Amino acid sequence: MPPTLASLVHHTALKLTVRAGEDRLDVPVRWAHVSELADPVPYMEGGELLLITALKLDAEDPEAMRRYVKRLVGAGVVGLGFAVGVNYEEIPKALVDAAEEERLPLLEVPRRTPFLAISKAVSAAIAADQYRAVTAGFAAQRELTKQALNAGPEGLLTALAVQVDGWAALYDASGAVVATAPEWAGRRAARLTAEVERLRERPAPASAVVGGPDNEDRIELHSLGTGRRPRAALAVGTAAALGTAERYAVHSAIALLTLTTERSRSLHAAEQRVGAAVLRMLLAAEPDHARAVAGDLYGGLLDAPFRIIVAESLPGSAARAQAEADSDALGRIAEAAESAAARAGEAVLVVPEGERLVVLAADGGAAVAACAAYAATLEAARSVPEQPAGDEDDMVVGLSAPAGPIAAAAAYKQAEQALSVARRRGRVLVEHEQLAAGSVLPLLADDAVKAFADGLLRALHEHDATGRGDLVASLRAWLSRHGQWDAAAADLGVHRHTLRYRMRRVEEILGRSLDDPDVRMELWLALKATSPE
Repeated sequence: MPPTLASLVHHTALKLTVRAGEDRLDVPVRWAHVSELADPVPYMEGGELLLITALKLDAEDPEAMRRYVKRLVGAGVVGLGFAVGVNYEEIPKALVDAAEEERLPLLEVPRRTPFLAISKAVSAAIAADQYRAVTAGFAAQRELTKQALNAGPEGLLTALAVQVDGWAALYDASGAVVATAPEWAGRRAARLTAEVERLRERPAPASAVVGGPDNEDRIELHSLGTGRRPRAALAVGTAAALGTAERYAVHSAIALLTLTTERSRSLHAAEQRVGAAVLRMLLAAEPDHARAVAGDLYGGLLDAPFRIIVAESLPGSAARAQAEADSDALGRIAEAAESAAARAGEAVLVVPEGERLVVLAADGGAAVAACAAYAATLEAARSVPEQPAGDEDDMVVGLSAPAGPIAAAAAYKQAEQALSVARRRGRVLVEHEQLAAGSVLPLLADDAVKAFADGLLRALHEHDATGRGDLVASLRAWLSRHGQWDAAAADLGVHRHTLRYRMRRVEEILGRSLDDPDVRMELWLALKATSPE
């Protein structure tokens, strides 16, 4: 504990007497300062015990003393020591009354007690308190290190909660709660997800304080990791601001958890290399070799249906250094998949491939759901006109149908096909199963298809522009009626012989026979691709 006015009053060698403010003696003293200035406030920082002899004060003037004491209180001075027997034989009543009025502790200093003795006592007490804090901090560091080695992050959090007399929580890269201590703090920690997300947007190391007098806790948030983007976060909740010893404990926990995080990154990189090898073997139709390499790490993935997800940054958006890869959309969707899988206790294979990311995850599992939810969030953001564009807007995702190890290559092809459709449609995510259940017509929105259609029908449009007939409308009506002359002519309101003449003109102008089913198919698709509908 730092020195207080009470501890100085109880110091037998100082012989101090309390003359005012007896109920405020438990206030900590940051320093003891001597000043005979009529206005020492400009030189105060707050927390001082001010020592005076009233050399330049009219200490018997009530109004002057009220102004003097009020300014001292406003500057944060915690006590006033008045030496008697120097300029005044006793403390003037005007000063005592002013101190009582402002509830400022007023201590009478006997002549035989030099101010230097008081300063030394305060300095010694502060030094002793700092020594105790440092000693306690080193002890806490040893205990936290022991728990981290023996019980992992969970044991470290338990020890930290004891050291700060509060609670602690660890968050993963996605902002989800990984562990808390004590267990009852889980609900409090879960309410901080938004604050943790904001902290993760800042370069590491970063910290923030949330909560306050009106909240149940004062909570400190600290990012963990040495990279550009934090890999985890630590929350520490206490009833009051941390003291020196508690601060040592928190800093030790941050260092230990950062070491754990960085070690985990190295292991994660090694796991990714194994995962890349497994994926290559699956795509090369070598499921037995893939299973042997996967071992316990990814073997469970190959025992049940899985899906392949291919995410890609659009051209011009992903020309970033690899060191910055964890800050873009591909890094975020990878974090979402891995964090969800870790929480669900399922395996997930994530392989970065330059401007692409390949994810192999259990069908119906948490990782697939997390990727779909992330894509849905981006899709919703795109629909907001005032939403500023970001890296996420440059990503497309394709999702395969469920498959097994033998059909991995086919599933990868399905994911690529869905990715291509997502790119053409301006969608964030497309599932391959949607393509089979949908219509082929949306695929005609491709610019290359429109260009082909315009070229194929250009001669007919040029003929119609001369006013010599409506060949395009006639062709559309004839094809829609499957070549039935009477029905098509009725739709157009012309005689069937007129329609026959127009179809012969279509064949002459295009140089192609309408008896050829391929020609009819191409013309129909061209008409649909150029239709204003």
